[in-house]
Amino acid sequence: MKTITTTEDLARFCEAAKSEPYVTLDTEFLRERTYYSKLCLVQMALPGRKGEAVLVDPLVEGLSLEPLYDLFRHEATVKVFHAARQDLEIFFIEGGVFPKPLFDTQVAAMVCGFGEQVGYETLVKKIARAPVDKTSRFTDWSRRPLSDAQKSYALADVTHLRDIYEHLAAEIEKTGRQKWVEEELAVLTEPATYILNPADAWTRVKTRTTSGRFLAVVRELARFRENYAQSNNVPRSRVYKDDALIELASTRPTNHEELGRSRLLLREARRGDIAEGILDAIKAGMEAPPESFPKPDLAREQLQVNPALADLLRVLLKAKSEQSGVAAKLIASSADLDAIAAGERDLPALRGWREEVFGRDALRLCRGEIALSAKGSAVKVVALR
Repeated sequence: MKTITTTEDLARFCEAAKSEPYVTLDTEFLRERTYYSKLCLVQMALPGRKGEAVLVDPLVEGLSLEPLYDLFRHEATVKVFHAARQDLEIFFIEGGVFPKPLFDTQVAAMVCGFGEQVGYETLVKKIARAPVDKTSRFTDWSRRPLSDAQKSYALADVTHLRDIYEHLAAEIEKTGRQKWVEEELAVLTEPATYILNPADAWTRVKTRTTSGRFLAVVRELARFRENYAQSNNVPRSRVYKDDALIELASTRPTNHEELGRSRLLLREARRGDIAEGILDAIKAGMEAPPESFPKPDLAREQLQVNPALADLLRVLLKAKSEQSGVAAKLIASSADLDAIAAGERDLPALRGWREEVFGRDALRLCRGEIALSAKGSAVKVVALR
């Protein structure tokens, strides 16, 4: 088990990878105590059962990941991940680069009929026909030295991935679903997927209150929390949790004494920079002019859903899911079906490959151009004159 600890060795491996059709990759990281993930290990493997597989230790002083980023820019070699979102976030934040071209075996497996968000272990068992060692799953990957067992566990994430990639890539080519995969991967390589503007952080806070003034205070508290968490690289929950944020937006303390009466605020947040930031945020929210109040998206809640049509769309979705071998939830959510039944048309379920699989017939059903017929356990679409 080779562990790369120098930039020169990493460059040598990445140059070898550039002559291959693909390279499999994975990462190990920690995020419990930081806002941004701390990269602790990178695993890479070249094609073939005996292809070289290595560990890259980014915690070694002086090692630069620039050769890896250069490989990411090399478009003749496919970069293969499983459930790549968090891996890509790390590389985008640290190196400002996305692997291109990218192949995500979780996305590919979903469009190949393996269900929604299928796990790596499931694919290893079903495709690679290999057991999965779970003993090192809860490793603290920032601690050194790593044991041989930990290294073997980490390498298994990229060695089995070779068989999985080759199987899924062949299946996708056979079914002609390359475009489906590309549409899903486009979201993963979009910078906006990984950047949260502090001004928009309030939209992630769940509240049933729609009062403009209340939401203005929520906005400012969420903005301060996001700015503080990002600049100090600490989790949002270490600043204050959502339930404390909602409490503060309701009680609106104006000084340290009132702030100290909070039931849900962490002790560390009752003093110092966080306490000052909270009081300033509440003041900004209270002084915000009405025209600047946040406006919650109530469109979905106000939709007039035709329940009978929504039920028919659910039957159609189930039939289309079975016919295509794609998980129903990947095609359209229950909320999407209600929205379609209420007349909404700007939905992912009605665009791209989803339109081909489901959306086109869903709209025909809404217009009364088709009916659904049951024959045994199968549901068929019947065109109406």
